[in-house]
Amino acid sequence: MPGSHSKYTTSRSQTGRKKPRLTSPVRRKKPGFFIRLLRHVPRWAWWIGGLAIISVYIAFFYYLFVSPYGFRWRALYGEVNYPEGFDIHGIDVSHYQGEIDWEVLRNQGTIDDCPIRFVMIKATEGATKVDENFEDNFFQAREYGFTRGAYHFYSTRSSAADQARFFIRNVKLENGDLPPVLDVEHKPKGQTTEAFKLSVLEWLQIVEKHYGVKPILYTYYKFKMENLNDSVFDQYPYWIAHYYVDSVEYQGQWKFWQHTDAGSLPGIKGPVDFNIYNGSYYDLRQLTIGSQETIGVDAYRDND
Repeated sequence: MPGSHSKYTTSRSQTGRKKPRLTSPVRRKKPGFFIRLLRHVPRWAWWIGGLAIISVYIAFFYYLFVSPYGFRWRALYGEVNYPEGFDIHGIDVSHYQGEIDWEVLRNQGTIDDCPIRFVMIKATEGATKVDENFEDNFFQAREYGFTRGAYHFYSTRSSAADQARFFIRNVKLENGDLPPVLDVEHKPKGQTTEAFKLSVLEWLQIVEKHYGVKPILYTYYKFKMENLNDSVFDQYPYWIAHYYVDSVEYQGQWKFWQHTDAGSLPGIKGPVDFNIYNGSYYDLRQLTIGSQETIGVDAYRDND
């Protein structure tokens, strides 16, 4: 149409007749400087760059995942390194271990060729949750002759007092049982370290008053150093969790050492935590409720 712009341009064919040619109405943008620069990079430089990126990724992956868990990977394949110089071994279990064959565990279960002397059993968590396998595990452990203990997993979602009372309502410890255990692994966000210490101490004091013994305090080595490094907690037996090291780095007194979470035992499906007691079997029995002055068979007898 005269006077109008068309998207068609014309070109001549071999016969001399003009034919329409379709062109894009959008103008192409000139590539940016960075793109034009990349086009001039030689192929060998691309190879070197790619290998450098892969090397950095492998180093990063090793540092974050392989290096800190190297011992754990070996442990999962049956190469657990046992702490030297300790003969009193035990385990801790919860519903994560599923249904345990206690007879097989008693008859065939050994750690570093030593019998399993004690079993710590998860009882409660927070102020509302009882471990689904607690009652059965707690009963069976005693029936099959293990020195047993019960632990509470500290929650950041409820008060220490509520959690202590909940543990007391659900856990009936008897003579011959180990003192109650508080498992502390997390600090509430926004709570100061001093306030957190007071909360943990509140749980320990309430439970101690009820059972008449000082509870055992369980936590990781680094967590204790960062959040519970106070002399007030030295009065409580310390159960340290410190994996895949040759010796405990903690300089204070401790009673139990959880040294791996990748143990394997007959009667238990999947991995289980291994622990040692820092002392003799006599000392372990002396630690139990009602046995401060008597040990062995007498420690299991109820007071007349």
